[in-house]
This record gives sequence, C-alpha cells and structure tokens, in this order.
Amino acid sequence: MRAPAAVLGGGDAAESENRMLMVNTAFAVDLLRQTFGDAVQENVTLAPYTSARIGGPADVMVSVKSADELANAMQLIWQHELPYYILGGGSNVLVSDDGFRGVVVLDRAKETRFEIGDQPTVWCEAGVIIANLAKRCASKGLAGLEWSATVPGTVGGAVYGNAGAFGGDMTHNLIWAELLTPGGREKVTLEQMKYGYRTSVLKRGEIRGIVLSALLKLKNSSKEEVSVKIEQFSERRKATQPPGASLGSMFKNPEGDYAGRLIESAGLKGTRIGSAEISTVHGNFFINHGETKAEDIRALIHLVQNTVKEKFNVFLELEVELVGDWNI
Repeated sequence: MRAPAAVLGGGDAAESENRMLMVNTAFAVDLLRQTFGDAVQENVTLAPYTSARIGGPADVMVSVKSADELANAMQLIWQHELPYYILGGGSNVLVSDDGFRGVVVLDRAKETRFEIGDQPTVWCEAGVIIANLAKRCASKGLAGLEWSATVPGTVGGAVYGNAGAFGGDMTHNLIWAELLTPGGREKVTLEQMKYGYRTSVLKRGEIRGIVLSALLKLKNSSKEEVSVKIEQFSERRKATQPPGASLGSMFKNPEGDYAGRLIESAGLKGTRIGSAEISTVHGNFFINHGETKAEDIRALIHLVQNTVKEKFNVFLELEVELVGDWNI
C-alpha cells in the first residue's frame, strides 16, 4: 500500500513521489516473498519478456507457475491495491522506456488436459503458448486451432483480446473461461465474454477479471490434415509478414479496409525513427532493428495515425497495448 505524502515529510513533489515508490516497492517485495519466495525479483528489465524486445524495468516481478498461484498473487495485489500488469507471451505489448511502476505478474501457468471423444476439448491454464497448443492438437489429430499456430502469445491473452488469424478467432473455440474477479473464481461463457473484433468485456474494462484458464472446443480430424493446414498458414505468414522482433499487428483493421494497405498508400513503409522501422514487407508491422527505444515506436505510431487521418480521414486504433509510464 502506498504511504501517504504526509508521512514522508518535507521535500519537493518529485522527491516525495520517488520515496513513495520506494516504500511501495519494498512493501510489495516483502508481501509477495512471504508466499512466493525467490520467484519475486526487483528491478527486472522487461524487454526480454516481450516479442518486440523493447521496454524498461518493472519495480517488482513475480513468476507464477499455476492458475492457483496466479489467483493467490492477484488476491494479494488487489487486497493491498498494488499497481500491476499481467504479462504472458509479451506479444502486442509496448512497454515504455521508463518501465512499469508496480508489480508485473509473469504468467507461466501451463497445465493442459485433453478430453478425447465425439466432441473433443482441451482445458488449459492461461500461460500456455497458444501456437504450441495448436501443434499439440495437430499431433493428436485434433482440429480447430490451426489459425493460432502462428499467433504469438498465450491462451490467456487470446481469451482476453479475442485473438485471431486466417479467419479464425477465440469466438470459434471458447466454451468458457475461468476468471478471477473481486468476488472470487467464476466461469464465464462465450456469450458472457461479448466478443467483438479483437475485444471482449475484459479488454473493454466492463468487468474486472483475470483469465486463469479456459476450455476450448476442438474437432476430430487426422494428424496429416491438421498438420498440412498449419503448414499452409505458416507459409502464408512467412510470405506476408516480416521476420525479426516486432509487436505483431500494430493497428486494428478499420471496418472494410486494412491498416497495412492504408499505411502503404500513405507512403510510410520503410520509414525509420531511430532503430524502429515500419516494415517494408507489411506496413502494419514495426520492426526493432536493435536497441530500439519505446519512444521511437511511439513516435512512429503518432506519425502513422496523423498521416493516415490527414490523407484518408481514417483514425487507426491501436491493437497493441501501451504499458508503463508514458509522456503523452
């Protein structure tokens, strides 16, 4: 819990704020280490935990390895009103250069259970890498998740944001998600998630909840058929999207159009700020060419949004999430 300014005594506002953050960090570390021990670290650079390899440090990081641990960590964090961010695969996330002032919960909960039969399903914890899950399904001759075989990130992130590709998304797979809410653990159905294009009740902030696990529906098929489909999607991905460290798709596609097409038509492909580049292969991908600053990516975002708005009267909405302290 952050100490009130009156307790900290004199000094200017910046000094008081710094001291409050120090008190908050020390309290968070002590609180979490009572339960999670060495899984709690201080001042952890977040760049290696993101697909873009960009971002400053978190004050505190706690790694959890099960849905129960995730729930326990979040109950402590909520109880003591600590600022937090849950990090899974680190895709579609841009962490600021200044990092995150609070607790980053690194979700490494990866238990998976398959139910085979006429209506096969897979239950998995939120930290499962969804591309790996798709390949495991293929090895069992189970179809339905092929679209996700080239999607970076975790099942939790996919459920939270209705991830999708190649005409598929979580709308076609989710049966229910187990959430942690302020009222406890509860199952939320597909209908209750109120999915839209890359959004949900969770992402829109309509309910406060953390994805702990999910039950996904599959279809019976053959190893060969599912593997061939995954390979076809992988080849399409390689042909149309750039290699290298990126955040994934930067902007949502506007209705009836494509963000990449608008960016290309605006003449912005190949534009660089610092070591950040709008890909020459696909305009909706920004590439980190090494030691890229988050502020350079942010500057490219503003450039694209302003230029596309000016030329086509279309505002491109971010698909990526901005995390941390930003000078906006």
